[in-house]
Amino acid sequence: MSISLSSLILLPIWINMAQIQQGGPDEKEKTTALKDLLSRIDLDELMKKDEPPLDFPDTLEGFEYAFNEKGQLRHIKTGEPFVFNYREDLHRWNQKRYEALGEIITKYVYELLEKDCNLKKISIPVDATESEPKSFIFMSEDALTNPQKLMVLIHGSGVVRAGQWARRLIINEDLDSGTQIPFIKRAVAEGYGVIVLNPNENYIEVEKPKIHVQSSSDSSDEPAEKRERKDKVSKETKKRRDFYEKYRNPQREKEMMQLYIRENGSPEEHAVYVWDHFIAQAAAENVFFVAHSYGGLAFVELMIQREADVKNKVTAVALTDSVHNVWHQEAGKTIREWMRENCCNWVSSSEPLDTSVESMLPDCPRVSADTDCFVILKK
Repeated sequence: MSISLSSLILLPIWINMAQIQQGGPDEKEKTTALKDLLSRIDLDELMKKDEPPLDFPDTLEGFEYAFNEKGQLRHIKTGEPFVFNYREDLHRWNQKRYEALGEIITKYVYELLEKDCNLKKISIPVDATESEPKSFIFMSEDALTNPQKLMVLIHGSGVVRAGQWARRLIINEDLDSGTQIPFIKRAVAEGYGVIVLNPNENYIEVEKPKIHVQSSSDSSDEPAEKRERKDKVSKETKKRRDFYEKYRNPQREKEMMQLYIRENGSPEEHAVYVWDHFIAQAAAENVFFVAHSYGGLAFVELMIQREADVKNKVTAVALTDSVHNVWHQEAGKTIREWMRENCCNWVSSSEPLDTSVESMLPDCPRVSADTDCFVILKK
C-alpha cells in the first residue's frame, strides 16, 4: 500500500499526540496546542502536493479508450471498462480525470447527433453578435416544416449537455443507455421532426483578467532613487509571495469568470427562448415533449409563462423522474388540470412497468418506469 507525502508529514504529529495523551495533566496543554496546529493544516491543499499534474488528454485515443460496436466504452488495449480509481488514494486527481474524459464524451455525442442522427447544430441567440457568448441546440431538417408532429427533448441538470441523459451511464453502461440517440432515431423513423434542447449551456468561462495595481510611487514626488528602492522591495516581496503560493498550492487552477448567454442564462430561460424562437414557429400540428429530471421543472416553468400557447400546440408530455413541483413553482389550477390530462411522469420504482405510483402532488399521473426507460416513446 502506498503512503502519501501528506501522511508522512502528519504521522509524527499523530504519534506525538498519542504519547502526550498518555501523560499527566501538564501534558494537556501540549495536546491542545497540537490539536490547534492540526486544525490549521489545510489537508486539501496538502494533498495536492502529492498529485501528478492536472494535464489530461483531449481525445478518447489519448485516454486509450474507445466505444465498441455495442456502444460501450472500453480500454483500447485491455478491453476493460472505464476505471475511475486510476491512481490509488488520489480521489481529487481521479475526479479531474473523469471530468476531462466527460468533456471529450460531450463533444463525441455532439458529433453523433450531427453524423448519425443527421441533426443540424443551430447557434443561439439567433441574433447574436460575433463577440457575444453563444450556445446552440440541435434540430432535424424538417423540425420547423413537418406539418404533423414534432418531438422536443430536454435533459436534466448537472454536467450533461444536448443529446445526453446521464454521463455516468454513457461511461459505465453504453451510449444507448446514457444518450438521447435511441429516442431521436426512433422519432425520426416514425415521422417526427426533432428539436434537442441544451439547457445547461448557460455561460462560457474565460480566464479572469489579472488586476494590476499601480504603484503609489508612480504619481509621487519622491526622488527617483527612493522610488527605485521601493520598486525593488515590491518586486522581491511579490517574488517571495509567488514562490510561497507555488509551494502551498502547486496545482492551483486558473481563476475563471462566467459570461452568461443572453436570454439563455438558466434552463428555464433556455426553454422559453427555444419555444419563442423555434417551437412556436414550427408547422407541426402536434408537439410532444420528453423531459427528464430538471427538464420537467423547466417545462412546467414554460407552461407558466406561455400557458395558452403551450396548451394550443402541445399534445402530450412524457416526464422521467421529473423534479417539478407545482406548488413551489406556483402553477395555477388550469395548468394542473391540463397536466393531469396531458402529462405522465415515469418514476424510478421496483413496481412493474406503468404501475400507478402514489403522488402527494395533484398534477400529473406518476407510474413506474421499471427498468426500461425507452418505453416512453411507445406512448
